[in-house]
Amino acid sequence: IPFSIHKLRLWDESSSHRVDHFIANSKTTAQRVQKYYRRQSDVIHPPVDSDFFRPDEEQEDYFLIVSALVPYKKIDLAIQTFNQNGRVLKIVGQGPEYKRLKKMSKTNIQFLGSTDEITLLKTYQQAKALIMPGEEDFGINALEAQACGIPVLSYARGGALETVISGETGVFFPDLSVDSFLRALDKLETITFNKEAIRVHAQNFSREKFKENIDTFLREKWNNFVNQR
Repeated sequence: IPFSIHKLRLWDESSSHRVDHFIANSKTTAQRVQKYYRRQSDVIHPPVDSDFFRPDEEQEDYFLIVSALVPYKKIDLAIQTFNQNGRVLKIVGQGPEYKRLKKMSKTNIQFLGSTDEITLLKTYQQAKALIMPGEEDFGINALEAQACGIPVLSYARGGALETVISGETGVFFPDLSVDSFLRALDKLETITFNKEAIRVHAQNFSREKFKENIDTFLREKWNNFVNQR
C-alpha cells in the first residue's frame, strides 16, 4: 500500500502540470493548491440554493450542527462545550465517530442522524444558530443556515471567514478550546441578529451569482487563449 500511495502522489504531481487553470472553492483551498502544486487558482465560491433554504417565523431554543461525524470536524469540542453549559444541541449527520460522540454526550445533546431535505430545512429554520466547530475548506452548511436567516458560530479559520460576517451574520471563536467556545456562545446570545439581513448576505452566494462567475471565468480564459494563438 505505501508503494501504491507513492505512485499516486507522483501521478498527482505530474497531472497538476497538465491543468490549464485551477478553480478553488475558497481562499483556503487556493492556498493549499499553491502550497502543494505551486499554482495559482481563481476562487469561485459554491452556490447555495436560497430558493429552497429560506427563513421561517417559527424558532426554537436549540443550537445545530450539520456535519459528517469525523475527527477533523471537531464535533467532540462542541459536545464538551454543550455538556458544560447545558444548552440544547442537535446534531444532523452520520459517520464513524458516532458511537464515541454519543457516549460522551449528556442528555441535552440529540443525534438526529441523516435527514431528508424537508426535515433538514425545518431543523435549520428553527435553530438558534448553526455551530461549525472545525476548520472547513468552504462549508456550504454556513450558507444554508444564513439563507434561512440563522446566524453561524464558527471557528475563526477556513472558508467560514469568507462567508460569515462577524457581529452581523455570526460570531467566531479564535481557539479550539471549550473556554473560547463558551465565550463566543455568550457573545452570540447578546446580539440581536437581523434575520433578513443574514439572508440577504447569503444571497451573494446564489446559484445565479455562481453561474455569472463561472461564465465570466470561462469567457476570460477562452479570450486569453484565442488572443495568444
